[in-house]
Amino acid sequence: MLVMLDINWTNDQLISRRNIMHVSIIGAGGFVGQRIMRFLAGDPAVSKLTLSDAAPFEAVAGATVVTGDFGDSLVRERATERADAVIVLAAILGGGAETDYPLARRVNVDATLDLFEHLRIQNRATRVVFASTIAVFAKPLPDPVTDATPTGPTMVYGAQKLMMEVALANFSAKGWLDGVSLRPSGVMARDGADAALRTAFMSRLFWCVKRGEDITLPVAEDSRTWLTSIDTVARNFIHAVKLPEIGDNRAFTLPALSLTFGELVAALRRKFPDSPSQVVFAPDAELVSLFGSYPHLETETADRLGFIRDASADELVRNALN
Repeated sequence: MLVMLDINWTNDQLISRRNIMHVSIIGAGGFVGQRIMRFLAGDPAVSKLTLSDAAPFEAVAGATVVTGDFGDSLVRERATERADAVIVLAAILGGGAETDYPLARRVNVDATLDLFEHLRIQNRATRVVFASTIAVFAKPLPDPVTDATPTGPTMVYGAQKLMMEVALANFSAKGWLDGVSLRPSGVMARDGADAALRTAFMSRLFWCVKRGEDITLPVAEDSRTWLTSIDTVARNFIHAVKLPEIGDNRAFTLPALSLTFGELVAALRRKFPDSPSQVVFAPDAELVSLFGSYPHLETETADRLGFIRDASADELVRNALN
């Protein structure tokens, strides 16, 4: 059965939004994909679940599994055949996109656009939920960031995601697909986050405090960031799958908590009062600029459409460590 959260919608509410029968997840082996598939596996509105990833992964019972590169036309066809909704999570992230541009282009642009084209030809009614990123915004960020904030990414990853946002919005405007691009904030908390990711320290903080391990953070206590729990972001992707109508705005930022790292550490201390973990702040100017200087966030479109945020720092911690 679905794991129910204080912030979650009931099954009846989900079913009433959109009668989905077959959902496909591209990139199901990743952190977000694993949580979405767990929730969908217990959803009575879903009669078939197809899961695909480039590498083998542990799938839920009863799902159809397709292993292979979704840039391959045969893999793409098997992964999306007769799907009513496709959640697109597969990507080369952040630093990986910067260091290997040819690979990032092949996955984030060529394979993704080929997927949109394939779905357009096979079934124009397909609901496509595309995982974008807040890295699409221009820097410096205004205060507050809203749905009208200009985009203008400087990093390869953000630029490629923005390209796909534009393509999917164009396809939707033409009636070729029924797509939406969602921009999550920092998703917490991946255990064993890849140390090559410059944001890995955020997830490591959660697990270090839980396990009683010391950690040095490259930000200041009053540095501010936007965070969402893995449970909440998974619920939001499912909500996007089931919304009957999205409207004209086909790319928007998901709700998130705006927190200082001091507030986050305090919430972790409340959750694990006996933890001997020592948290030290050693600000690095570049990383503070990148990950600790966020303004306030307003998510009018997402709020109006019923997307959710963790209600507090304490709930964020609880939902992030489920």
